[in-house]
Amino acid sequence: MSVSPPRPRLPQLNALRAFEAAARLRSISAASEELCVTPAAVAQQVKSLEAWTGEKLFKRNPQGVELTPLGAGVLDEFQTAFDALGKAVQTLRSQAAPMEIRIAALPSVA
Repeated sequence: MSVSPPRPRLPQLNALRAFEAAARLRSISAASEELCVTPAAVAQQVKSLEAWTGEKLFKRNPQGVELTPLGAGVLDEFQTAFDALGKAVQTLRSQAAPMEIRIAALPSVA
């Protein structure tokens, strides 16, 4: 079943996550730690998002990264979107998970 009107083609979700983390933390290396990937992977994802937009989102300098006006202008929207996505995932998980408690114990304790 197709969506009407069709949804616009989006960049990769990993690129959006890398941008949001690096922008929020103001650091490629801190974002890489949060996302459990290498700094080079975060930088590559950000570059792919910049290529997709055709605009720079960060100014790179020796001290780290600084948001461009475009990057700063969209950061709040990305934070809100990822917060909403996280809440939706929590809701999905809590409603899908059975309400069981399992207790593991050694036979001598049981």
